[in-house]
Amino acid sequence: MKKEIFERYAHSDDGEIIIDISTEKVEDLYNDFDKYAPYVKKELDQNLVDYIIASVKEIGDAPFIIRLRLTAPLEPALESRLQSSISSYFIYLKELEIDELKSMVRRSFYLFLIGLAFITASVWVNTLYQDDMSVLQKVFAEGLTVAGWVSFWEALSTFLIDWLPHRNKIRMYERIAATSLHFLQER
Repeated sequence: MKKEIFERYAHSDDGEIIIDISTEKVEDLYNDFDKYAPYVKKELDQNLVDYIIASVKEIGDAPFIIRLRLTAPLEPALESRLQSSISSYFIYLKELEIDELKSMVRRSFYLFLIGLAFITASVWVNTLYQDDMSVLQKVFAEGLTVAGWVSFWEALSTFLIDWLPHRNKIRMYERIAATSLHFLQER
């Protein structure tokens, strides 16, 4: 399957997969809402970002470059600013993903503490009324136990299962930010 995917892309002389992006002018790469911001601070067009991310997901861990084909003339000084702009944007996305990962770990920790509190309360209630518990007290004690274990389970599943997609996105954004941008002037 990977071979068929790799055949869809052009390859550089070094064997790197080329992700081709064609546009008329540089301005087409950016969001229209921040027209007056310098390129390094502009938001990339969401369709462009989605295309790059989908391409990198498709090729997996294979080395790649991004080739930008422009029909409008490009000033040589603008090439390094574009490289910096695209790199900065994906570093920004990486930082957002790191913040989300930290938030997830924090939420998992809080859920663990809540579960610990419920289990502690359950043990305390069961010990306090060990011999003569009414039906209502037994239901309450069991409810505390169930709530504690549900909270533990949620903390554990959040931490063990949900962190991997965040880590994969962080790695992908790092790879995209570090890739080289090549320019091809079309006439």
